Amino acid sequence: MGQEVAESLYQRLGGYDAIAAATDDLLARLQSDLRLRDYWKGASTNNQHKARQLIVDFMTEAAGGPAYYTGRDMKTSHVGMHIDEQDWETFMRHAAATLDYFGVPSLEKNEVLAFFASLKTEIVESG
Repeated sequence: MGQEVAESLYQRLGGYDAIAAATDDLLARLQSDLRLRDYWKGASTNNQHKARQLIVDFMTEAAGGPAYYTGRDMKTSHVGMHIDEQDWETFMRHAAATLDYFGVPSLEKNEVLAFFASLKTEIVESG
């Protein structure tokens, strides 16, 4: 009779608060990493808070949650930062570590990491 509707990734991850907590953990890891921390050098506390909120909104919307991302596209947001392949690999390691820290099940972890991987060509600058 009634078809069961699959839960969105947003719901399976635990909703807004879970995404916000994971974002905070990931940002702390990235900002303390010797390789990546300079990307935030010179950013005011206010700019860091705005960037954090944009990431939470981006991830919430991408996962099927009730947020609307108002930031720029990934290419525009990252062009000129000179993010290279090693930076990307470091980011992905930290992302996986954050998901592991929160005990995200394999299915959802793989979905999140695949989503990040889909953004790579818009973020990593070659050459």
